[in-house]
Amino acid sequence: MLLRLYNENPNHRDILKVVDVLRDGGIIIYPTDTVYGLGCDITNVKAVEKVARFKGIIIEKSNFSFICSDLSHLSDYTKPIPNSVFKLIKKNLPGPFTFILEANNNVPRYFKGKKKTVGIRIPDNNIIREIIYELGNPILSTSIRDDDEILEYTTDPELIYEKYKDFADLVIDGGFGELIPSTVIDCTGDTIQIIREGKGLLEY
Repeated sequence: MLLRLYNENPNHRDILKVVDVLRDGGIIIYPTDTVYGLGCDITNVKAVEKVARFKGIIIEKSNFSFICSDLSHLSDYTKPIPNSVFKLIKKNLPGPFTFILEANNNVPRYFKGKKKTVGIRIPDNNIIREIIYELGNPILSTSIRDDDEILEYTTDPELIYEKYKDFADLVIDGGFGELIPSTVIDCTGDTIQIIREGKGLLEY
């Protein structure tokens, strides 16, 4: 299914349709403030395994991040954050950043393996944030990549739908996506490290 939603004012009834798909273990493709993402409910192990198989990766060795609706999810899934780090996160989210933080025991075990970290993302996009708010917990996130040698990411939702309609249960058309992914910042060491330069300039 291809569902058109508008970032300025997403239709609430359509938001609830997407939430139903996620609760049923479905896979969705959705807009963010950067590239389109592919994901599912983080609490549904079968859906998570399906995404991992599709990407050809082992879950516990993956770099999946969690898309959250707001900062309240930080304490749900991460260990206590130093005040300086929290201020940095608060200043830059919602925005095109993924913050790597120390995971707590609420992160489903199948994500962790030997890893003790979790990537947290709060996009500046009303559609996906409202979906997560209604769902009540984060969704797994991985970028939609393209096989094209020139363009790394597909930006046209209709082309994304044509390509992934046999895998994804629902594709949200939220307008054209970006070509640049999020900037990834590791906050688990003694110093803040940018480990992938992407969209957005980090404000300190």
